Amino acid sequence: MRLDKYLKVSRLIKRRTVANEACDAEKIIVNGKIARASYDVKVGDVIEINMGQKALKVRVEKVTEYVTKETASDLYQIIS
Repeated sequence: MRLDKYLKVSRLIKRRTVANEACDAEKIIVNGKIARASYDVKVGDVIEINMGQKALKVRVEKVTEYVTKETASDLYQIIS
């Protein structure tokens, strides 16, 4: 699954266009490297989101196309 879609489906970022713009602005880092929106997310990847005042670091636990709002947080584990 593309990185921008994963960020939207997991509800880490509210909209896919915002996720795409964040990737273009080099605010998303995957496994220590700046990632593009087309990056293929895999289980075990570490994603860092540096937007605004807060930085969020998560580990990918699952990759699925469709989730409900209640189960979206099962897709990742917050590291810091």
